[in-house]
Amino acid sequence: MVHTTQHRPDSGGRLPTVPLTPLTVPAQQAEDRARAFYEIMSRRRTVRDFDSRTIPESVLEWAVRTAATAPSGAHVQPWRFVVLTDPGRKRRLRLAAEAEEREFYTRRASDEWLAALAPLGTDEHKPFLETAPAVIVVFEVHKGPGTPRPYYTKESVGIAVGFLLATLHQAGLATLTHTPSPMRFLNEVCERPPEERGAYVIPVGYPAPAARVPDLRRKPLEEVMIRL
Repeated sequence: MVHTTQHRPDSGGRLPTVPLTPLTVPAQQAEDRARAFYEIMSRRRTVRDFDSRTIPESVLEWAVRTAATAPSGAHVQPWRFVVLTDPGRKRRLRLAAEAEEREFYTRRASDEWLAALAPLGTDEHKPFLETAPAVIVVFEVHKGPGTPRPYYTKESVGIAVGFLLATLHQAGLATLTHTPSPMRFLNEVCERPPEERGAYVIPVGYPAPAARVPDLRRKPLEEVMIRL
């Protein structure tokens, strides 16, 4: 178990400082390490077909610990990670999510949006919310009776989720990033207070042996990176 100590600000309102302990990488190894990480992450894909194998609880704990190392506005750390493994709870989640998704596909989504989704073959049916051995529901934590006002909330939580997905992929697990809208039903399913707002629903598990994914191509570097 990892324990951390929360230091209190001094009389001037500032946190105490400690010496930085950077990750020192020799220059000649930096590119190799960056390339090796890219090679691993380039194999990450959104998966909708999960195996029934149980995930070691410790893996999920380490993934959430890693996500919680993300930077956040004013260091408020405005996130909550609710891990669902109970079949009954996952069933409730699926039924509630599919109800919102039916509204999305039949009434809320524009024709342009539906056309963009069509090549991926998505629809209102979300069986992965039950078949995945675990589902991590990520909440933004806003100001409440026991929580401070957050800053750059969506940006902070988004970065944390990026850390989470990368860690789970490194551990050999597959994920899917599901964002039903609206998400208020998540508070009831996960028994969370009103100051917490659902942001992401992430099924997690090992991919099914026969899992298939769309043959996608990522944009080349010259389209996503500009040097000035």
